[in-house]
Amino acid sequence: MTTLSRIRIGSAPDSWGVWFPEDPGQVPWSRFLDEVADSGYEWIELGPYGYLPTDPVELTAETQRRGLKVSAGTVFTGLHHGPAVWDRTWEHVAGIAALTQAMGARHLVVIPSFWRDDKTGEVLEDSTLTPEQWRQLTLQTERLAYRVRERYGLRVVVHPHADTHIDTEENVTRFLDATDSDLVSLCLDTGHYAYCGGDSVKLIETYGERIGYLHLKQVDPAVLAEVRAQEMPFGPAVARGVMCEPPAGVPALEPVLAAAQKLDVDLFAIVEQDMYPCPPDKPGPIARRTRSFLRSCGA
Repeated sequence: MTTLSRIRIGSAPDSWGVWFPEDPGQVPWSRFLDEVADSGYEWIELGPYGYLPTDPVELTAETQRRGLKVSAGTVFTGLHHGPAVWDRTWEHVAGIAALTQAMGARHLVVIPSFWRDDKTGEVLEDSTLTPEQWRQLTLQTERLAYRVRERYGLRVVVHPHADTHIDTEENVTRFLDATDSDLVSLCLDTGHYAYCGGDSVKLIETYGERIGYLHLKQVDPAVLAEVRAQEMPFGPAVARGVMCEPPAGVPALEPVLAAAQKLDVDLFAIVEQDMYPCPPDKPGPIARRTRSFLRSCGA
């Protein structure tokens, strides 16, 4: 068994079925913090801005008394729309980046906007970008990454995601090849990449210097086959159970973590088992079993 000395394991509100700042079906933030700590995790992400307390003094008190630390914040962006969306994008990003910085984290996870609604399935725009939209996506992402680094000292890690324009191996590598490695790194989500047909180990081995952060997630191959056959949007696919508890799905996480360890850099590997909606008593036991499984992998 490889000892994963460079990998720091954590979890996120996503693994507790939290997708929105407020939702009556989601577990209260205090219960999430209690259960993530009880499950043996030390690191967490902020999740949707406004789910956890946004006052850094309050949030620091709540995390510290549970032995928790914050690894990253998350923002959604539509930067392929170009300069027209810059001002409102920055206004959205700045508040989240400020809280992320105040909590001592060093990373900001940037997720591209969805081309179809993850709840209704409504097609919002073309699933394929024009050359000019690609140019704007890369330019504006570099612009965002530079400002986030200069203002808040955070590293932008872009998260390939199902039903966005950065999804398949072709689009992920196109994005990486077109962006400055000094500014833009990747948050490799193993589940989303497998969902979109990618090989996480291959990506780590090929673009290792661009891997700045990991999300650990697995896909149920049988459910994924149904999802693809029915061209199902991501939200309903999650409700169908396309993301499953490790080690039942793909990709196998042991070789992914071993490949990441070989990069010989410190990396966060944050468990994110998409579950929305889910019963409030479901996530805790899964989190404990997943933490135990990751320990068996050397983490």
